[in-house]
Amino acid sequence: MRVNKTDDRAAGPPKPGRNGFRTRDRPDREPPCVVPFGTSPSQAPDCLSPHRIRVMDERIQEHARTLLNWSTDVQRDDDVVIAAGPEAHDLVVALHRELGDRGANPMTLYSSGEASRAHLKAHDGDFSLPEHTLALYEACDVAIHVRSSPNLAALNDVSGTRLAERSRAHKPIIEERLSKRWCLTQHPTNAHAQAADLPLGAYRDFVYGAILRDWAAVEEYQEELRRRLEAARTVRVVAGETDIEMSVEHMHAINSAGRHNMPSGEVFTAPVPESVEGTVHFDKPLIHQGREMEGVRLRFEGGEVVESAAERNEEALDDLLDTDDGARRLGELGIGTNREIDRFTKNMLFDEKMGETVHLALGRAYDANVGEGQTGNDSAVHVDMILDTSAGRIEFDGEVIQEGGQFVWE
Repeated sequence: MRVNKTDDRAAGPPKPGRNGFRTRDRPDREPPCVVPFGTSPSQAPDCLSPHRIRVMDERIQEHARTLLNWSTDVQRDDDVVIAAGPEAHDLVVALHRELGDRGANPMTLYSSGEASRAHLKAHDGDFSLPEHTLALYEACDVAIHVRSSPNLAALNDVSGTRLAERSRAHKPIIEERLSKRWCLTQHPTNAHAQAADLPLGAYRDFVYGAILRDWAAVEEYQEELRRRLEAARTVRVVAGETDIEMSVEHMHAINSAGRHNMPSGEVFTAPVPESVEGTVHFDKPLIHQGREMEGVRLRFEGGEVVESAAERNEEALDDLLDTDDGARRLGELGIGTNREIDRFTKNMLFDEKMGETVHLALGRAYDANVGEGQTGNDSAVHVDMILDTSAGRIEFDGEVIQEGGQFVWE
């Protein structure tokens, strides 16, 4: 069948173009219309109709203000490091605008899973400490890290051994960053929306619903749980196949209401490292550096993992546990309270905050949790794992404080 095509011979003979390609004159084509980012429809130039202007979601600017006002308390002349990937460009722009209003000094550190993969695959020697990155964090007042990956599987073909080696080499950087006013947050991307099994628009609503809250009210609500956990000597969690107990005596409980994680909504502490006893079955997938493990089971004796298994990707679990001696011990016990996070999304920044859940972290304990005269667990990793307690119970010193997902004082 013959198909009629528009005759473009009238456009004139081809002319040499860039890179050797031939081009034709198109006298009817208008020159490009350049519009500054963030231009409102009412300010649209004549060359572009207002309905075609790209306008920043106002929630992004509110997110930026929340990070700088509530989470990190940025002041004039503060030096602020923002670690983010290209997908978070809009949030980075919003942060720069807010920092300019405050008279603070931003510096954006580009990060990308694909770039990390390229370096890891090409590097075949021992990893060294990147002194320039360490110096950057030593010099800053505030550190904001934005998760915004376009590909959650970017590191899936990098060996767990190499990832663990890099983690050990970079440990001083993590420690320095955690000594600052720091916050970890999320910018919604298609990759994270797909992992959550949501369209991007619905995922944006989910993210901002969890982030844009009255955090002072959340902090007040969680204070009763913090007070009780601070006073407890032992904690026991019983749910399904899980029955695990640990000492938290002389450790500090933290009321986490958006200061270091955004979103937040948890109260957490550090176990006495050698005190953990029992068995735990994590009924939600564990994801570490892009590698997903399912059906993880751990048995603890004397605070150490003595048996481990996974229904999927057990090799990745073994690599994690073999990172260093501290990777086989717990560094955190956390209790989630954020009921705005009502679904598992394969993103621990959100998932560990879900109401009616407990999370346990293998690896490093946070210094703020370790009481005077106590020793917290030390490791190059800190990996959270979640279990559902909606049909279980949590006990402090043998007294039930949550059963069936409800706290006894609610």
